Amino acid sequence: MNQPQLARAFQALHQAGTFVIPNVWDGGSAAVMAGLGFQALATSSSACAATLGRLDGEITRAEALAHARLITAVSPLPVAADLENGFGAAPEVVADTIRLAAEAGLVGGSIEDASGDERAPLYGFAHAVERVAAAAEAARQLPFPFVLTARAEGFLYGGVDLEDTLRRLQAFERAGADVLFAPGLPDLPAVRSVCAALRRPVNFMVGMRDRSFSVPELAAAGVRRVSLSTSLYRSAMAGLAAAGREVMQSGTFTYLEEAMPSDQLGSYLRGLQRQVPSQKV
Repeated sequence: MNQPQLARAFQALHQAGTFVIPNVWDGGSAAVMAGLGFQALATSSSACAATLGRLDGEITRAEALAHARLITAVSPLPVAADLENGFGAAPEVVADTIRLAAEAGLVGGSIEDASGDERAPLYGFAHAVERVAAAAEAARQLPFPFVLTARAEGFLYGGVDLEDTLRRLQAFERAGADVLFAPGLPDLPAVRSVCAALRRPVNFMVGMRDRSFSVPELAAAGVRRVSLSTSLYRSAMAGLAAAGREVMQSGTFTYLEEAMPSDQLGSYLRGLQRQVPSQKV
């Protein structure tokens, strides 16, 4: 499929029930997730930063888009990106980010209302809405349906209640966002409240202990898309650390019993290579 076809396929997923979109970080992870049957992929800003030896929020827009191009180049699936706060406070910067994301091969992306400023971690309400509106306008000008996700980050930064989060999400919806997202919701009643208050699809983020629920539970609450944040990357790093620890502490290699065989990994990679050429225009 070419980019417009991938975009339409991604848009359709949001209307066909509840689906899971795994967050990948390189060609190998993209190959495995595609091979397992997932229908779309996403990037993770935190995982992307970690591949460069940095913390979340420490990468530039150019680096994030280079990472996105790597994933879209090897993936036969629609790919959406974690675009953080659009890499700038001004609405016109956010709009440019959406246009550049499309040029990188992406068919969707998220913009958050977190400012990156510890003194005022969230953009003011009016400013936050203006930024989403600019992103939505840029998305509408593209020659395919770019799925814009607007994120209300209050629960990640504390001091913001559900009422304020709902107010922001509803305003983002009116401003043109296609998908709404409030990471860190504390419980299923809160998830149900968010879904009931909005007409457009809601994304739920799995990845926080005691705040991650099963797909059937989330579907029953009204969630349409379930993203995995950095949980897959952190799981992979846990395996890496455990294997390294065993070698350092005992000099043994029992981790090989759980490691993916080389031929199985090769099978996933060959499967990806067979599919990717078909998406070229």
